[in-house]
Amino acid sequence: MSTKLKAKQRTALLKRLREEHQETVVRTQTLLKEQKAIRKQLCQEMREGPKTIPELAEVTDIPAGEILWHITAMKKYDLVAEVGMSGEYYQYQMAEDRGK
Repeated sequence: MSTKLKAKQRTALLKRLREEHQETVVRTQTLLKEQKAIRKQLCQEMREGPKTIPELAEVTDIPAGEILWHITAMKKYDLVAEVGMSGEYYQYQMAEDRGK
């Protein structure tokens, strides 16, 4: 089979898959946009100073469990760091702001 024919078949297959899974693609894109908006909101709050999960939940009206999920993901990629304690809660701050 020629390279050109393989490329055409691959293109047709990808087009068919996109059409078959359009609903899933749209749902996933919507979810990613929502997550990005939440993370942007959390970043803005943490740039004002270190915050605990309950403090972030209070100022953003987002459930603490959901915030913890986002903070954990952001910590994994070194975007957020634990910078201290406030009572029994860790304080989080944007990693780029730690040295300030």
